[in-house]
Parts: sequence; structure tokens; C-alpha cells
Amino acid sequence: MAAHITVGVFGAAGKMGATVCRAVAGDPALELVAAIDPGAAGEPLRRVAGVDVDLEVAGRPDHLGSAPDVMVDFTHLDAARSNLGWCAENGAHAVVGTTGFTDADLSTFRGSFTTSNCLIVPNFAIGAILMMRFAEMAAPFFETAEVIEYHHDAKLDSPSGTAMRTAERMAAASGEWAPDPTVTHTVEGARGGDGPAGIRVHAVRMRGMVAHQEVLLGTTGQTLQIRHDSYDRTSFMPGVVLACKKVAEASGVTVGLDPLLGL
Repeated sequence: MAAHITVGVFGAAGKMGATVCRAVAGDPALELVAAIDPGAAGEPLRRVAGVDVDLEVAGRPDHLGSAPDVMVDFTHLDAARSNLGWCAENGAHAVVGTTGFTDADLSTFRGSFTTSNCLIVPNFAIGAILMMRFAEMAAPFFETAEVIEYHHDAKLDSPSGTAMRTAERMAAASGEWAPDPTVTHTVEGARGGDGPAGIRVHAVRMRGMVAHQEVLLGTTGQTLQIRHDSYDRTSFMPGVVLACKKVAEASGVTVGLDPLLGL
């Protein structure tokens, strides 16, 4: 693993972006060399993110003199599409926490990342990755399952990328799911969304939450509950730092942190 991997952060003035800046600056193997955020252009990073690094926040990536080894993106969908295009064109590896990409987006990224790699991670919390793996392992032994995710009230998309990825992996692990017996819907949508293989997915948006998910599985006479809770944004930082160090070892576009953890 190379020392002093240079890292830039898109969305550096946002809550997640600022947390990433601090995590990168605090790791001896990484060097924070760029911060991008149109809303804070020209501001010192010390004030914006509380990082003791002599940088000003740039308004656009083309304001940078050169591309860092790795760019981290925690922005929103439209901005991320543009940011990843810039990374591909400039040979920078991309570590992406933005969610909501379509299959068409992924196809575009696979065609454009030819000299650098792109790692798209629905959830950087290592505990959440283990939760998904455990749910996938349990799926063949149960006939019914539901996924319930809880997030802060500023999250714009639902359900979360983690919830959808969990349901997809469970559906791939077992095709034997009992049908939903509900006939009457007193309140439309009360049974959640119809996810992969009919697994119901529920999204809660509430102040006071950060990021939480539980997977409920049931069979004759028993249930299994698998839950993960992130109480603070710092819970994602070990995964982000690991991704910055390992993305160069990936190939093209990779979805999920699992391969980097050997899962």
C-alpha cells in the first residue's frame, strides 16, 4: 500500500464531506490535497471543515491544477454524475458514497473508467456490510422477510441504497419467498414497497435518526432480526479511509465495499 495517497473531496462543505476531510487529514497514509464545493468556493478549509490544512475550497474540479490519486464524492445524484465524469477523464480513482444511480449510470461509468477505478458504496459502515452478508446467508432458511430502513429527515431518496442492495442480495440467495397475504389496504403503502422477489422494503424518515436498518426474517415458529445502527457520521469513516487506500487495487467499476473486506 503506497504511503501518502493524495485525496480530494467533492462536497467538502457538507456534513459528510467535512467529516471525510477530517478523516482523510487524520490518517498518516493519506494526504488531503483538494476540496471541491461550489457553495463554499474560496473559503479556507479550516473554517469550512475544521481541518488544519492550508487549502481553499474550489468551486469546480477544473479549478484544480492536477487530479489527486483519489476523489471522494458525497454529494447528490446530478453532481455526482458530473464529478465521476471528471474523475474518469482525468485518471482519478473515485470513491463514491452518493446513492441512487441507475443501471444506465453504472453502464456509463463502466464505459468511462478505463484508466482509473470507481468504487460505489451504498454504505461505508463495516457493520452494515456485515448485516447485508448475514441477511444473505440467512435468506435460504426463511420463507418471509422484510427490510426496514430509518434515516434522518434530510435524506432525499428512498428507499436507501443499502436497503435495496440488501433485498437484492437476499433475493439472489433464495427464490422461495411466501406471497404477501394482504388483501385490503386501509392506508395505501402501509405494506411498504414491493422489492426484489417481493421482499417488502420500508423507509422511515425522522429527525434524530442517522442511518439504521433492520432485516426481519420469519419461518415456522421463529423469527430472526438483524439490525445495524449508525449513531454518528464517523461510523462511515473507517470504510471511507479503507476505500481510499484500496480503490487502486480494484478493477473498473465496483459496487460495494465487500470485495475489499474479502466478503
